[in-house]
Amino acid sequence: MQHIAIIYHSAHGHTAHIAQQVCQGAQGLPDIHAELVRAEDLAHTPDALLRYDGVILGSPTYLGGVSGPFKAFMDATGRLWKTQQLKNRLAAGFTVSSLPAGDKQSTLLSMFVFAMQHGMVWVGNPILPEQHAGVPYDEAANRLGSWSGLMAQAGHGSPADAFAPGDVKTARMFGRHFAQTLQRLDTVAAPQPREEIAA
Repeated sequence: MQHIAIIYHSAHGHTAHIAQQVCQGAQGLPDIHAELVRAEDLAHTPDALLRYDGVILGSPTYLGGVSGPFKAFMDATGRLWKTQQLKNRLAAGFTVSSLPAGDKQSTLLSMFVFAMQHGMVWVGNPILPEQHAGVPYDEAANRLGSWSGLMAQAGHGSPADAFAPGDVKTARMFGRHFAQTLQRLDTVAAPQPREEIAA
């Protein structure tokens, strides 16, 4: 059994909703246990990260970066950084803003740098934008065209679950891809049986 944490902060429920979809996508695979973890809680107990094989980071984009509570969680992992205890674990990221662009890329980049400083292995978003294949824009997977991580958009002041169907679909696909990548790497890293050499 491999364990994945979807670590997120959500002030108004939008990022939490996408985190739930990511978790659902990851949880759908056998021998994968995925769970939601609030960044605010991990800021007080960062050593809890050590129980996970992979982490998916999620934050709203505020003024071009992660939210304050999410940054506090990142800063709380300093002791783990000094000892490189998160090295070689898998990491990925997602973010939500109220505009199609909203400088979400800089939020994902801050998560990427955080993961690199911890020696983690980053998993991007390989999902092709489906609108190029004729799928209606709002229903298309990866409609916002992000490769470094998952991006989703929720209108300012909208209900927490008011996302385009394509963003919800992408979140589930993104979680599933992360879990599949974790499984593939685990297979590669597992000791392989030695072949008998014919005399």
